[in-house]
Amino acid sequence: MKRKNLLVKSALAGVLAISTLVPTGLAHDAFEGGSKLEGEVLTQEDLQFLQDAKLSGGKNLRFLHEAAAVQISPREDGRQNNTADVYAHQGFAYLGTHTANGANGGVRVFDLKDPSNPVEVAKFADDIPFTWQEKVIVKRVNTPHFKGDLAAVSVQQTSRNNVNRPDSFGGVLLYDVTNPYEPERLGFYPLDRRITGTHELYLTTQGNRALVLASNPYADFYTGGVEKDFQIIDVSDPANPEKLWQFDPRILPEVPENFNGYHWNAPDGKTRPLFNHSVITDNNGHHAYVSMWDLGTVIFNIRDPEKPVYLGRTEYREDQKGAAHSAALARGGTILIETREIANPFGAGYEDAYGYTRIFDIRDKTNPVLLSEFTTDLTFDFTPPINTFAKTVHDPKVLGNTLYLSYYSGGVISVDITDPANPVEIGRYTPDRSNVWGVFVDRNYVLASDMGQGLKVLLKNNSNAGDRNVKVAE
Repeated sequence: MKRKNLLVKSALAGVLAISTLVPTGLAHDAFEGGSKLEGEVLTQEDLQFLQDAKLSGGKNLRFLHEAAAVQISPREDGRQNNTADVYAHQGFAYLGTHTANGANGGVRVFDLKDPSNPVEVAKFADDIPFTWQEKVIVKRVNTPHFKGDLAAVSVQQTSRNNVNRPDSFGGVLLYDVTNPYEPERLGFYPLDRRITGTHELYLTTQGNRALVLASNPYADFYTGGVEKDFQIIDVSDPANPEKLWQFDPRILPEVPENFNGYHWNAPDGKTRPLFNHSVITDNNGHHAYVSMWDLGTVIFNIRDPEKPVYLGRTEYREDQKGAAHSAALARGGTILIETREIANPFGAGYEDAYGYTRIFDIRDKTNPVLLSEFTTDLTFDFTPPINTFAKTVHDPKVLGNTLYLSYYSGGVISVDITDPANPVEIGRYTPDRSNVWGVFVDRNYVLASDMGQGLKVLLKNNSNAGDRNVKVAE
């Protein structure tokens, strides 16, 4: 493969967040207009080239330096998977994997005792055939049935409802990772095989109760409304997960009764995609923030998880593609960060812009108030490639007054949100041939998962770990 073409391919093919989820005849918002590259995956050759990236590229995230960059180990059959999201808990990093080279890469566990030398110590959640494991959340839980560190893992089929793959199911896997070196499977919440699976999820606790909030894109569409895109699952007994509630968008006055599970005839006269991509909760598990693409970020009171109450949602200008992809909270849950993944910046009646970030005041959760929109030099740069994910924002994380954004080819961008009405970029980490999918912020480090290059560990500049120091951004 020619190197000049690899960025285009890697930014699109390996990172198609839900390209394999698109209903027949329909398209993810990013593919309106018909991208011919949909469905491609990174090859072994591509991954080898990406993981050999030099360390001399621009890495200038303010106040941080790259302490380590380590690729995940190949599978037992020699195949090299690629990474997806990243999470950290009690000094260990948990990396989900995407679809490259046959998927089934599982979740990889890295010991971060020495952040400059992460060591892969375990792999789990790779036992359901023909699936990939994009998202993992780990939390300490204490229920009448289980006490310890619980991992919830999203599972998606690589080929939905394939008659030749009867043992392939999407859903949520639950593991005991109290000993991260020896994860133990506890249970599985399977979805109807007509549904690709759970794309993203969140694990929260309410007292001695543990809950998984699951995003199952197009579940409503594929099952004719029997299963829904957003579900709340009680995992207090991880061996016996139980669905408590699911969200029917038709309860909202702006969603008509004849809504078909994907195409939404919005009040602005446009036909917009409506599906659940992601979900988070606040720290005490009282409110859920559900990224429902062009329906916006939908906010629920979930104090009673069997009877959640709809509170409000974010809205868009008529010329904006919604594409509510992920969310994060700041200022004790009074500020909402909403990232919008838009890989195709063109479309009749819409602004020409890749996905960017919006910041809301949600002190009144029934009426989110837009404070600002954060764009970068990538947002309006239409030089090739155009129909790829290379220049759109992806995931947000917040620590204090700093917002961290994963940006695919843009790497990780840090933003000062001390004044949320005036966000200011303060730094950027962009490794050579960057393809950063996820970012996670811990008190001790910032982690980035690069689709082709594996785990990146970024440390404060006053740390003694690692020797790959970088210049502080001007």
